[in-house]
Amino acid sequence: MKHGLAGRTVLVTGAAGGMGRAEALALGAEGARVWVADLAEEGGEEVAARIRAEGGSARSARLDVRDPAGWRELRDRIGREDGRLDGLVNNAGVSHRFGIEDTADEDWRRVVDINLSGVFYGMKYTAPLLRGSGSASVVNVSSVAGMTGYFAAGYGASKWGVRGLSKVGALEFAGAGVRVNSLHPGLVDTPLLRSGPDDFVDESLRSVPAGRVAGADEIAEVVLFLLSDASRYVTGAEMVVDGGLTSGGLYHRITGALREGGER
Repeated sequence: MKHGLAGRTVLVTGAAGGMGRAEALALGAEGARVWVADLAEEGGEEVAARIRAEGGSARSARLDVRDPAGWRELRDRIGREDGRLDGLVNNAGVSHRFGIEDTADEDWRRVVDINLSGVFYGMKYTAPLLRGSGSASVVNVSSVAGMTGYFAAGYGASKWGVRGLSKVGALEFAGAGVRVNSLHPGLVDTPLLRSGPDDFVDESLRSVPAGRVAGADEIAEVVLFLLSDASRYVTGAEMVVDGGLTSGGLYHRITGALREGGER
């Protein structure tokens, strides 16, 4: 329990699978009181049950992050059972790999509602509980798509929105001792990454200096840091965890192509 999170109450959205699952399990192992929230009730309860079986404390809750009423209901339940919230991980998100002209109107609304409005509602409706902690931390999961130009219209726009909204939250909540940061993972080995064609991942890896995708547990470690007192002076920041993907930009790809050309 190296992050000092034992006894703290933390809510993770989208926690039934992928990065959210890894984050919830890591928090449970740290001794935190974990709220496992997801639209997939069965998957969320499976994660919560595993945390309990391993000696931790966890409860599951069905949550559609697009629904303000659902957020209010969950906030009230956490208030009754725990009285405060020490950490919020707005992790729930969906992928959509289409450009402006090819994005259907309904897909635009769906992606923005889940990826961006879900983060807004999370901070808005849990704010009273976060303020009550006195030293709470919010981690809003964005993406490297929120750090650079990206080919997917709805996804890129929503992740840039999360980045900007996190800065608004950092300013607004600082006086209450609540920190807000955005997390920008690169390629992470989750079902979300693998939801597209295999050649998308293979081609993307050509631009990652580290030469591999991240494990969900590696992202969870950074989330624990941002939730812990070790990051107590970090707020309004973008934490990029991408194996160097965005550090070289276009030039990494160009120099790689030149090396390959020289070998032929």
